[in-house]
Amino acid sequence: MSLARVHNFAISLDGFGTGEGQSADAHFGHAGERLHEWMFATRWWCEMVGQPGGTGGIDDAFSQLFAPGIGAEIMGAGKFGHPGWHEDPEWKGAWGPNPPFHTPVFVLTHHTRPSIEMEGGTTFHFIDASPAEALETAREAADGRDVRIGGGPTVIREFLAAGLVDHMHTVVVPILLGRGRTPLGRIGGPREGLRRRGHLLAQRSHACDVHACGCLKLLCQEGCG
Repeated sequence: MSLARVHNFAISLDGFGTGEGQSADAHFGHAGERLHEWMFATRWWCEMVGQPGGTGGIDDAFSQLFAPGIGAEIMGAGKFGHPGWHEDPEWKGAWGPNPPFHTPVFVLTHHTRPSIEMEGGTTFHFIDASPAEALETAREAADGRDVRIGGGPTVIREFLAAGLVDHMHTVVVPILLGRGRTPLGRIGGPREGLRRRGHLLAQRSHACDVHACGCLKLLCQEGCG
């Protein structure tokens, strides 16, 4: 059976995957682009958007794993658009005419609409389904390849709670947001600040082995003991 995978999902040090106050002009709320600046600097991102340059290293190595072996994506309504996007019949997502998915994408929403075919192989399908039902549908479309659980935080939390995530790559970004949405459950304490960044990789296949990379080990030594 194909795997359900989470890739390149960034969270703040206090566990938030997006900020508060999302809108058409602020897709990630008060977090802005801070959760993804690490990715924008990589060679992978520059190649994808047709720009020269970009950095190598561990950020780029993890980023490169985003697409290989993926046959479909599942995302939440909050990732597809700002609050109220379902009231705009012309809204086709925040990625322009050629989104970076290049596979069928299943958008979980209570406001279903006809599918939208985009350039580059991406087709958005709007379904009202449970995580298990959505994964079954996406696996059929993926034709033997893996399914990426693309977020946002609420969708990832629901898939984790249902025990449906086989592989999860989380990027811990050196900011404290204090508020927003988290894939990890209830956390509190309104605070903002800066620390280090690291990557966290977990797989179910070997008793949930957890691999901490780079500065994340320092974070655990400083903050977990």
